[in-house]
Amino acid sequence: MEKKYGVYLCKGCGIGDAIDFESLQKVIKKEGKIQFIKEHDIMCSPEARAMVLEDIKPEGEGINSLVIAACSPRVKYEELDFPNVLVERCNIRELVAWTQEPKAEETQALAEDYLRMYCARVKKSELPEPYQTECDKTILVIGGGAAGLSAALEAANDGYDVVLVEKEAELGGYAAKMYRQTPASYPFTTLQEPAVLKKVKEVQGNSKIKVYTNAKIEKIDGQPGLLDTTITVDGNEETFRVGAVVMAAGFRPYDATKLTKLGYGASKDVITNVEMEELAKKGKIVRPSDGKVAQSVAFIQCAGSRDPEHLPYCSDFCCLTSLKQALYVRQSNPDATAMILYKDIRTPGQTELFYKEAQSDPGVMLTKAEIEGVTVAGDGKLQIAAKDTLLGDNVVFEADLVVLATGLVPMTNDEPVVNLGYRQGPALPEVEAYNGFADSNFICFPYETRRTAIYAAGTVRQAMTIPMAMADGVGAACKAIQAVEHVAAGMAVHPRAWDNTFPDPFMQRCTSCKRCTEECPFGAIEEDEKGTPFYKINRCRRCATCMGACPERIVSFKDYSVDIIGSMLKSCDVPELEDEDDPNAPFRIMGLICENDAMPALDAAALHKLKIDPRVRFIPLRCMGSFNMVWVSDALSRGIDGIILMGCKYGDDYQCHFAKGSELCNYRLSKLSETLDKLGLESDRVIQYQIGHSDFDKLPDLISDFVKRVMEIGPNPFKEF
Repeated sequence: MEKKYGVYLCKGCGIGDAIDFESLQKVIKKEGKIQFIKEHDIMCSPEARAMVLEDIKPEGEGINSLVIAACSPRVKYEELDFPNVLVERCNIRELVAWTQEPKAEETQALAEDYLRMYCARVKKSELPEPYQTECDKTILVIGGGAAGLSAALEAANDGYDVVLVEKEAELGGYAAKMYRQTPASYPFTTLQEPAVLKKVKEVQGNSKIKVYTNAKIEKIDGQPGLLDTTITVDGNEETFRVGAVVMAAGFRPYDATKLTKLGYGASKDVITNVEMEELAKKGKIVRPSDGKVAQSVAFIQCAGSRDPEHLPYCSDFCCLTSLKQALYVRQSNPDATAMILYKDIRTPGQTELFYKEAQSDPGVMLTKAEIEGVTVAGDGKLQIAAKDTLLGDNVVFEADLVVLATGLVPMTNDEPVVNLGYRQGPALPEVEAYNGFADSNFICFPYETRRTAIYAAGTVRQAMTIPMAMADGVGAACKAIQAVEHVAAGMAVHPRAWDNTFPDPFMQRCTSCKRCTEECPFGAIEEDEKGTPFYKINRCRRCATCMGACPERIVSFKDYSVDIIGSMLKSCDVPELEDEDDPNAPFRIMGLICENDAMPALDAAALHKLKIDPRVRFIPLRCMGSFNMVWVSDALSRGIDGIILMGCKYGDDYQCHFAKGSELCNYRLSKLSETLDKLGLESDRVIQYQIGHSDFDKLPDLISDFVKRVMEIGPNPFKEF
């Protein structure tokens, strides 16, 4: 199809007051080589949209490749999206009109450079086409506990077939084994029947849900929409196909035998909170050692949790469970006392009301304390030694029964629940700081794991209470539904949930170096028996990390490639250097920024009318993982004085939407000095910042500091060539 170009310039939101449009049109025609240009006072208005729709009709102007110079592409995307044509959004509102002095010479030069860049971009880009495959829309739910049951019901009630696989003989998980559940509704004072029991009946009565108990996942292979699943049921093997997976395999209690200091194993009367539920179900709170009614019960919080020698994290449910079980003691025997010894009490949100209810019971005592140890006294009672109590003294006291508030360990800690047939291994990547929890990137996208269309829900994702786990299951089911629908439509799933592009490598030049397969965060690239990489496209999130990793630069997308970004860099006007000692010498800095954090931060800075140095031009990247070192050569050899890279935060508390983008970019930059040495340039001309959405107020100073540093180094000597 022959491309016919058009540029649409918006004058609204102060753009027309900041930029000389007559001069802008000259640049578009002369240097951008696009002659069809229209201006409008409000490009997002119905009138402007109607104008463009007329222009793109084949019987009209037939424009099929548009540059819309207006506001940030993060806003007005419906108003400025047009069917069956290529649209490139050039942001001259936030990046020029709202962050620069109006009608200034540098402001005009900035706006003109942005149009040069996007005219170059639209000429290199092609209209994306979706990647179409078969797609099975069945949802597989692994685990029949609180989260899994909720996920299965949500998907089934939305009209999707569900297969639920539970390793135990009965559904319900640990929640079904409880005597009572902490209140989940106002006034949050009365214990209730476990809510999971009702969900078990609903699942068993739902014709859209096929339940396997005593079953285990042996292998899941393929890609989203085409996931071939093999399970064993009572020793027999079955295989079926699903489209997406909710992994809600639950938890196991922490092994209390490791808590010897707290007396577990030394006395039958030191039990765990799970064993306390079993006692309560029998009707009386008695000592296991002799069957006598317990007159005094001590609850020891954080038994193994928040402890670097055991579990480094808070297990979340333990405080509420001990408060609930203290009421068991009081309701079973009004003469008994319950003592809760805590590091901290954590009852967030409306559960604070339940905490106050338990606190108001005269037979429930709470005190902050560090437990020194639990031993057996001469009379058979248990002796608890504690320090740093609220009383200010070290204390020793006795109890008939000690309950350890042991935390939870995700089932993924024990075995690869999903058993993936992936090159990257059978398990999901785990949170590095908290071994065992599926790395669900909960800061940015709850439920999402690094394996596309496999969503973690409940206590395999993070420690949580039963109501939270039920809500988690619903959320994960909605994500699974979104995944199968997007696969069926040939689109990417989140975070680029609108993206119809897909990687199209030029395999004739592939050297099988394996960098793409090793660096892909989502296991989207496999290798054949010869070691040659190939894509499982439905796993791909379109982050383009493979594009940045490839030394041969053979990976490209219809509207995003090494060549496209390189062409944008080369299209900028670099003023000639007349006197390198001139303090006002025209410097040019390029900013390559991730679209997920740095670009929103810049938009926020503009919204607050913060000023950005006009010598910097920004190009959004899908992810900093797509950063290719050749862009440094392209820019600096063109005469650009410096390059700023801004991406998401990485590390243990990472916020990168594509898991490792900023980290991979930083790794590639470690080889920067070699590239710059070849050019005879200083490595200080390139810098990388980690930026979060909320860091917008820091951006002006960060950018100004870097510009000053580059000016101290001096102009790029390549300006002379």
